[in-house]
Amino acid sequence: MAQKTIDPFTLEIVKDSLTSIGEEMFFTLGRTSMSPIIYEVLDYATGITDAKGFLLTQGNGVAGFIGMISSMVKETVKKYGDDLKPGDIVIINDSYNGGGSHLSDVGLVMPIFYNDELVAFSANKAHWTEIGGKDPGSFSNDATEIYQEGLQFPCIKLFDEGKINQALVEMIRANVRYPDLSISDMWAQIASLRIGEKRYQELCDKYGVNTVQHTADFLLDQGEMAAKSLIKLLPNGEYFAGDFIDTDGLGNGPFKVQVKVTIMDERFICDFRGSHPQVPGPVNCSYTTLVSDVRTVFLSIINDEHQINDGVFRPLEIITDPGSIFSCERPAPMSVYWESGAMGGDLVWKALASVLPTKLGAGHFLSVCSVTLSGKHPDTKEPFLIVEPSVGGWGANNEEDGVRAQFCIGDGETYNVPVEIAESRYGIMVDEYSLNTDGAGAGQFIGGSGVIRSYRALTDHQAVSVTYGRNKFAPWGLRGGKDGSTNHFYIEKSNGEVDGPFGVYARYPLNKGDVVKLVTGTGGGYGNPFDRDAQLVAEDVKNAYISVEQAEEIFGVLIEKDTFKIKGLTKCRLDG
Repeated sequence: MAQKTIDPFTLEIVKDSLTSIGEEMFFTLGRTSMSPIIYEVLDYATGITDAKGFLLTQGNGVAGFIGMISSMVKETVKKYGDDLKPGDIVIINDSYNGGGSHLSDVGLVMPIFYNDELVAFSANKAHWTEIGGKDPGSFSNDATEIYQEGLQFPCIKLFDEGKINQALVEMIRANVRYPDLSISDMWAQIASLRIGEKRYQELCDKYGVNTVQHTADFLLDQGEMAAKSLIKLLPNGEYFAGDFIDTDGLGNGPFKVQVKVTIMDERFICDFRGSHPQVPGPVNCSYTTLVSDVRTVFLSIINDEHQINDGVFRPLEIITDPGSIFSCERPAPMSVYWESGAMGGDLVWKALASVLPTKLGAGHFLSVCSVTLSGKHPDTKEPFLIVEPSVGGWGANNEEDGVRAQFCIGDGETYNVPVEIAESRYGIMVDEYSLNTDGAGAGQFIGGSGVIRSYRALTDHQAVSVTYGRNKFAPWGLRGGKDGSTNHFYIEKSNGEVDGPFGVYARYPLNKGDVVKLVTGTGGGYGNPFDRDAQLVAEDVKNAYISVEQAEEIFGVLIEKDTFKIKGLTKCRLDG
């Protein structure tokens, strides 16, 4: 219908204008935030939905938020219906109903009206540095219930017809450790919402509200048709994968998880039933999180144009058991929800990697590998808090080596806090930031290296909480490629003692001179290591990705230690 009533030129202009609104919202939030986790790491997302809550466009830093914008809006529509008014803004981080992730990810939703008619929603979701709870940084890797993890906003009005709920703001201020950061991030989100509202209304002024709404409908239908046409190109069948989530942070685990992926002509079904029930520790995730992570992998398979709207996901069906580790229920803790959510996406990836070699490679380090480090700054004597993810190694594919030092799939296009900012703002010194060249992930194409990042405490009485998933089960190799390596960390104390390795640890005490040595894993390899070009093996040795001994033992290539020249091939390689 939209194609008959709108000429294709106008349709394309309005479509691109909607995309630009999402991008402008994204940049507005990043440039007005005061928290490095937002303006440096980009741990947030912005978007526009239609009046029913269906996502039209999304400006995205964190891939794990794909789908969470629309879930927040739909919860708002469900709760308020016709009671929404111009100037309203709803705040929501309820992990079970609409929020979808942990409490630190705070969502704001604004209805957009045009000529007194509700026509769309402007929404965003951002990781606040602090949301309260029992630990600095709020997400706690040893929480046993949601109530320990911070303030919960169950889809309530922050603004009512333009008037701010000052009592709620004061409640936030009184319950978080760094109120100036949290409140400033809230205002940055509000600025982003208002830009979305303004630009959408300007679009209606210019082209007419009917044209804009017809374009929105067309976008959703077009996304569905494009997705179905690409699914038809995939091999029909049932595909299976299983794996383990290492621990829940409380010493329990590992936990078996599984998926059956069914591909039919126009349907893509992911069935996680039979996976482990929800667990005592905070690695549980909501169904919304599972959906978001599976959507990320689904997009990598079928969406060559990277178009993101809810129409694209209409052919995708995701099934799991209620009360499972993939769909937990209150009051299960969810602080480090990404460990199970990312595993859900990875299972789909693993199930299909062998049959879609041009789309999917070997396994990667998977975990967000989060670090929170708190203490007092040596110069200002003021408290500081580091909240950041870590980069690691990705798996190789059928054409090239895995990429090195990149964020996991759930983090998407995010960034590290730069060393210069970390050292100036926090009470630490960065002793080392280098590639983790452990020689793992061997193959015809080798897995990408993780990293080593070392923080030296500059004051006493600091504490670090580290959540490094995939610390027991390494990234998987593919088609004869070797597994990668695990994520872990050590504490190198000022007296020379070394403690570790650990995968997950809550509030490890640090004193001046102690070093936290964070090590992320290498991705899985692809293909038989003996099939790797000998000259590439020589370059690997020269680049210190592998040793001379590993070149001989694993790849069957004899390398001159000083010149890095090829001396010959081993008999086993020749026989192979």
